[in-house]
Amino acid sequence: MKSHLLSFIQHLTYERGLSASTLDSYRRDLEAFLDYATEQGIDRLEDVQKHQLSLYFRSLKQKGRAAATISRCHVSLRAFFQFLVQEGAIAKDPTLGLEAPRPEKRLPEVLTVEETMCLLEAPLSGTPGGIRDRAMLEVLYATGIRVSELIALQIDHLNLALGFVRCISQGGKERIIPLGKISSEALENYLSGARQELVKPDKPEDTLFLNHQGFGMSRQGFWKIIKKYAREAGITKAITPHTLRHSFAVHLLDNGADLRSVQEMLGHSDISTTQVYLRFHKSPMKEVYERAHPRAGSVAEAEN
Repeated sequence: MKSHLLSFIQHLTYERGLSASTLDSYRRDLEAFLDYATEQGIDRLEDVQKHQLSLYFRSLKQKGRAAATISRCHVSLRAFFQFLVQEGAIAKDPTLGLEAPRPEKRLPEVLTVEETMCLLEAPLSGTPGGIRDRAMLEVLYATGIRVSELIALQIDHLNLALGFVRCISQGGKERIIPLGKISSEALENYLSGARQELVKPDKPEDTLFLNHQGFGMSRQGFWKIIKKYAREAGITKAITPHTLRHSFAVHLLDNGADLRSVQEMLGHSDISTTQVYLRFHKSPMKEVYERAHPRAGSVAEAEN
């Protein structure tokens, strides 16, 4: 069986030109399976059956292997057995119809309300950059828009008098989202002075948020901004540009917003995408039941 593995690695090396690290991954995955097969009394690859592969993946899970690792092993074994069929070494591919292990979905990182307030208040208000950064963070948290949508905002997308922003996704879909008083004030503060100091006469920009070169803020630029303020705010969580979007959704649900409204504000086409935030939401079920159900009162109340 080891000779077949060597032939497969040579095929990946010379015919597919895979990198050394990728080849090492294939080799480790397949050597581990061949050792398992030998322990199970299998000494010929043509004797490997689908149910034995399923048992192998189950054993990896029981050993605590990560879902991503198991999924990678599945890819390695499928490629190996396909190669063996093509080479005529075995007659049938045992991985056909074998369900791939599903990688576990990681829940997004979410800030507490207290952490969010510390992050929003971290930028210094005495500099154009600090005023801009405060406005960006406030808008992101107030609206839940994506970072790509935030940096694509134009000045005419704002209506501060009515308190809303017009957001256009990359797919061209438009949605109107309330801004709220604090984010509107932060935007007014930015537009009334700080932005003029960032604009360059030879580089006129309609983009709302500008960098110090007078160009529209980039995603990478905002990534650096939010990481900087997270450190200054003492936040140890693995924060990303999407963290405020996730926090926006969870905090709305915690304060009584309905799922459909949150879906619309986030711009999710499928409500199942929004439902992941319910796993963070602590619903006061008992209190809601006692308040809303006509037969939920105590025995003492019923007797009075």
